[in-house]
Parts: sequence; structure tokens; C-alpha cells
Amino acid sequence: MSKTEVASSASGKAALGDEIVGRINQLAAISETPEHLARIFLSPEHRAAADLILSWMREAGMAAHLDAIGNVCGRYEGDRPGLPCLMLGSHYDTVRDAGKWDGPLGLITAISCVADLNKRGRRLPFAVEVVGFADEEGVRFASTLLGSRAIAGTFVESALNSRDHAGISMRDAMVTFGLDPDHIGAAARTRRELHAYVELHIEQGPVLEENNLPVGVVTAIAGATRLAAKLTGMAGHAGTVPMAFRRDALAGAAECICMVEEFCKTDAAGLVGTVGYIDAMPGATNVIPGLVSFTLDIRAPSDPHRKMAVADIVRRIEATAKRRNLALQLDVTHENRTVPCAPWLKAQVADAVAAEGFGVFDLPSGAGHDGMAMIDISDVAMLFVRCRGGISHNPAEHVETADADAGARVLLRLVENFRPKEA
Repeated sequence: MSKTEVASSASGKAALGDEIVGRINQLAAISETPEHLARIFLSPEHRAAADLILSWMREAGMAAHLDAIGNVCGRYEGDRPGLPCLMLGSHYDTVRDAGKWDGPLGLITAISCVADLNKRGRRLPFAVEVVGFADEEGVRFASTLLGSRAIAGTFVESALNSRDHAGISMRDAMVTFGLDPDHIGAAARTRRELHAYVELHIEQGPVLEENNLPVGVVTAIAGATRLAAKLTGMAGHAGTVPMAFRRDALAGAAECICMVEEFCKTDAAGLVGTVGYIDAMPGATNVIPGLVSFTLDIRAPSDPHRKMAVADIVRRIEATAKRRNLALQLDVTHENRTVPCAPWLKAQVADAVAAEGFGVFDLPSGAGHDGMAMIDISDVAMLFVRCRGGISHNPAEHVETADADAGARVLLRLVENFRPKEA
């Protein structure tokens, strides 16, 4: 017997892991190139993936459609039509050179759970809706959570004017995809339509693996602040300008970057900081860099701590620029608040984990998720599934079939035993 078969026979339910993994592989075949998985918002590959997911939803017994922003939406009615829903889901876009599990695992697992209910003819005293969010990663237009913001009614219309690296606006890309950018508001849902939003997702970190656990209960989604920094000095000849007279923008940026790393490493409250992009101009071996741009991503489990850390980091960057005689431009490009998982809902996730025979383990999410947008119209909770080595946003991203099955069984038990919050 395989690990999946042992685990599923222990619960008395059919194994879902093999089906989930098979579909993960099918979806991963839809990519810009065979060598590097990339499924970017509003691309032809994105459309092909949407059509495949819609077919799976319909096979599972759901009424399914593509909404006004490109989210794939499936609905499995309760014991009578029109009831409020428990919403499940995750995203189906990817970063470039991605792993195949980030996003699709939660979406495909939710579809498999509904299919299991439908196969058994099981209807619940609430509807179940599954959503594949069209854009969570924000790769193409540098704006994250576009799909879930549209559903939450918080989509910012000015984002339609954003352009990708090829100069194509979001508005034009939507039209090419087959959507009407003037009707994005039609995707919005209201609080009274949802009992709750629950997302299963790979952990994207090593904690569950270190604790030898297949699943974990998320306590909160960490808030994040992103900044774009630009340091301007003076370009000059690498051989003729003495060191004491240089205004080297790249040396200044390097000092700032090392400061951010050291600042976050010495923090004891879970602060993390990343410089993920840097560009130096003019970019020649024999020229002192006169202009450098770089990004900052600062995250922490609590908003007050993150905001204080960002303020401190900004002061230190300003001091470095002043001391080195560099002009500084520093802009906040993205800010998301910390999203706590609702205690009443998190408790039901924990109950489902325990009922499936696993240890209940709480952990925060350092990565952002669609729940950060959904919190505006619904209480949220998350279930993490172990991933090998904690690796994510990388082709080496991997989930064992037995762990995919464990996550599915926990999610299915949660759905079947879900109790809406008392008014």
C-alpha cells in the first residue's frame, strides 16, 4: 500500500491525492515555454488554463463561469438554491520560472472535494463556491491580488491604465482575453453572500517539514510594505576619478542593502526584508554607476512592528544617501495590512486537522495570499500543506502525493462539518 492509500483508508474516504497530482501536472503543461513554467495574467496560456479549470468544475457538478476580471468561478448549490456559500479557492496565475503547486494546489483540491460531495449526492445547508483567482502574483502589471480585489469590490479602476513591459495596457489585455474592462464591478460579491473564505495552500516555507507534519493551521497572513528606491550620484570614468571624490550610486545602494539584511537578521519578532531587484546605470565595466534603482520588501507578523521597522530602515537609507552625497527618491509602491485568521473559523480548521489524525500546529504565513483582499467581505482562514525543503517560486517546488491527499481530506472534512458563524 502507498502512503496515500494508507492515509485514505484510515479515514474511510477515497484517496484524492492521485487525482490532484494528475491535474497539477496537466495544468503545469500550460505554459509560455515548456522549459520554464509561466502563466501570466491575461496571456493566451492564462486563457487556456481557465478553460481547463472550468471543465473540471463542471465535471465536479458545479455551475461554472468566467467572471468580469477572469476569475474562474464554480458553484455547488446547497440543499436548496440560493443559499450563502462557503468559498474555497486559490490563484491560477504564476510567477516566471515557477513551481507548479503555488496556487493550483488549493484550487484543484477544492474542486476535488466538491467532486467527492457530488459523487456521493451530498448537499449541505449552504452552497460551496470554488474560485480560481486570475491574478494574485502581480507579475504582469505590478499590482497584486487583482482577482480577489475584484470579488471583494476593492479593485482600483486606475489599474486598468497600467502597462506591462511590452507597453500593453491592462485594459487592452482584458479586451484581447475576451473581457470587458468597463464591467469589472460585476465580479464584486457582498458580505451577505459568503459565510467564510478558506484557502488551502502550500506553506512556501520549511516549518512543517521541520516538524514532520503534513498540514498546519495558519494564524495570520503577514502584512507587507514594498518600496522603490532610486539613488542618484555622478557617473564617471573608472580610472580617472579618485575614490575620495566619487558619488558612486551602486556603492551607496550596496551599503543600504547590507544594512537592510543586518537590520532584519537582528530582529527577534519575525521581521524579514528582501531586496529582489537592482538596476545600475549606465551599466558598463569602466564607468562609475551614477544611477541605481532597487526594491525593498519588508514583512512582519504585526502591523505596528512592520511600520516601525520600515520607518527605521527609511531613516538609515536617508542617512546613507546624505553621507555619500547621493540624491534619494523613495516611494511606497505596495502596502498590505496583516490579516488575522478568524478564531471561530481557524478553530474549525484545527478540528478537521485533529479529526484526520494529525497534530494541530499553528503558524503564520509570511507570504501574501488572496485572503488579504477577501477579508474586506468575509472572515478568512487558511490550511497549509507541507512542501519539500520549503522551496517555492522555483521549479523545484514539490508536494508529496500523500501530503496532497492529507490536505484534501482535512479540507473535505472541514467542508462537510462547517458551521457558519452565529449571528
